Amino acid sequence: MEYFHVLNTRKTWVHNQLNNFLYIGIRNQYFFQMTNQTVKPPIWFWVVSIFAFLWNLVGVYSYLNSKLNQVAMLEAMTQEQRELFEGIPAWATAAFAIAVFSGAIASIGLLIRKKWAKPLFILSLLAAVLQFINWLFLQNAGEVYGGQAYVMPVLVVVIGILLILFSKRSIAKGWLK
Repeated sequence: MEYFHVLNTRKTWVHNQLNNFLYIGIRNQYFFQMTNQTVKPPIWFWVVSIFAFLWNLVGVYSYLNSKLNQVAMLEAMTQEQRELFEGIPAWATAAFAIAVFSGAIASIGLLIRKKWAKPLFILSLLAAVLQFINWLFLQNAGEVYGGQAYVMPVLVVVIGILLILFSKRSIAKGWLK
């Protein structure tokens, strides 16, 4: 009787080991398949990503135009506008450059479906906000340009927040790797 108990115990132990082996193998295979699956984003993901890229290219153009075409820009400005433009500190110009170039690179990240797009969009927004603090509050651009001085900063901040939320959702949905 004791012999059958030992045999039965060993049989149960072997059976348990086999079940564990199969369970772990199936679980690992399932996990491997789940982590290697590519989730195809919907068409609207590509539409938003292309819009983000074009939007940020406009920002890059604006920055490069302000640096490479200063003479023509200054000639088209009133004296008050010229003084405002010439009074922009270097740190605000650096913030402008960081905002537009990190936003453009982040947009490329969206197009190639990379997670690093989100932190670059955050950096872009923070740099843009820093630039607008200078423009609106330290230099008082509203006194020179009136209400239109607030339009572009508000638009940039709103679109920046939306792009951060979009990239966050894209990561959660598995569209960005």
